[in-house]
Amino acid sequence: MRPLGRARLTVLGASAGLALSACVPGPSTPPIARPPSHASQPVLRPDSTSVTPRSTESRLLQTYFARVQADLLANDLLRTDGGGPDTPFSARQLAVNFDAIALNDEYTSVGGQFIAKTTPSDLHRWDVPVRLGIEFGSSVPVEQRQKDRATIESFAGQLARASGHAISVSSRPNFNILVLNEDERRAIGPRLSQLIPGIGANAIRSVIDMPRSTYCLVIASDPANDGAYRKAVAIIRAENPDLLRRSCFHEEIAQGLGLANDSPRARPSIFNDDEEFALLTRHDELLLRMLYDPRLAPGMRPEVARPISVVIARELMGEDI
Repeated sequence: MRPLGRARLTVLGASAGLALSACVPGPSTPPIARPPSHASQPVLRPDSTSVTPRSTESRLLQTYFARVQADLLANDLLRTDGGGPDTPFSARQLAVNFDAIALNDEYTSVGGQFIAKTTPSDLHRWDVPVRLGIEFGSSVPVEQRQKDRATIESFAGQLARASGHAISVSSRPNFNILVLNEDERRAIGPRLSQLIPGIGANAIRSVIDMPRSTYCLVIASDPANDGAYRKAVAIIRAENPDLLRRSCFHEEIAQGLGLANDSPRARPSIFNDDEEFALLTRHDELLLRMLYDPRLAPGMRPEVARPISVVIARELMGEDI
């Protein structure tokens, strides 16, 4: 089994912008068409104690993702140390990586299908407080729900400190995190329409038809098409083992804040396709600090944001301007 990679998918609609980002093992593969499931698969709040059985397909996927994680760890990937002396980076590299990750889209929609095509993107971020909420498919064990909630609560604090933006866990979320097994995800279309009004059929299909090669994704909504996100939904496979699961939480929530693309040059970073790092690194925290610097603004064109981001990167790295 070869090491995992990552892909980002961004789609901007005419009336409401949607940014989609997904984490996949290796080059992305097209979704597998399947009829939508009409089975009753309720999504629960974390305080529920009801647990339903999982299907055989979901159990097989759990075994598959456990092998994926074991293979990555055997190849010294999925690092959790955040980088060190072996991963130095300069202000110039930080600025270049910010340009690639925050000011570009990797995929675009053509005729209802997503194709790989890197294109410049206006700067996107939240201009209102981010309120994270987590919901679980009815099959997720209670103990796992508790662990996931603790992970998200801790990560929310890290993101708030890194970005300087208001980010917290709330009972009134505008950024929903759904942890679902295979069958629950296939039935999630109506719930997605509730969470992101006007989401559109293509975006819903990207979730319902998510192939095995994708183990999490996020959809962020820019309803006014002005670069300001107001709603987001992250989909996390319940079959993921602990570290891949934490990696999905870190990457998809951070991407849903506005770091939607990836770059093979970004290191140490989770915004890369090599899976070297599992969790948000110091480099990535600096990208968030740059993204939410008041000198930048939602909707700013790349050619306007780029020189400002260079100044910010030099300041953050303590280099002369």
